[in-house]
Amino acid sequence: MQKLVLFTLVAITCQQTHAEFTAADCRELGFIKAQLMCSSCDKLDDFGLETLKTPCKQCCTLDQQPAAQRTYAKAILEVCTCKFRAYPQIQAFIQSGRPAKFPNLQIKYVRGLDPVVKLLDAAGKVQETLSITKWNTDTVEEFFETHLAKDGKGKSSYSVVEEAVDDDDDDYLLTNKV
Repeated sequence: MQKLVLFTLVAITCQQTHAEFTAADCRELGFIKAQLMCSSCDKLDDFGLETLKTPCKQCCTLDQQPAAQRTYAKAILEVCTCKFRAYPQIQAFIQSGRPAKFPNLQIKYVRGLDPVVKLLDAAGKVQETLSITKWNTDTVEEFFETHLAKDGKGKSSYSVVEEAVDDDDDDYLLTNKV
């Protein structure tokens, strides 16, 4: 009988040790379950907080794949030429030869839009949209080198899509073209 009680106590203790806490439990412990990444729990040892590591691991969310390792099949850089004065670094990137390095990069001119990069998967579905208003030319290039899938064909061309222009509005975009 004692063995059965002892076994039951050990089983309950092990189950509680490996069980995840609810969001309310984590909040009581001072953790925000939705925002706590498991990689943060591993760093607790560096600060002498080993006692918090076990509850932290039970409240954490598994980290996503690091951004540096994520690649996308295609990217679309959307920008308005009328905003080139506000974003000269984006203008410099577009007008240089740098976009030619990325065959799966498309530059799309959209009236009134601040510069953004849309990252697409192989099926052409947008996975992420990033504002690049604060990026410099080197950052834009480095980002594409890191996050765009390498095209093994050695092709060095990119596409530019311009917004459709009505005949009545001919001179508006002509003055804004690169």
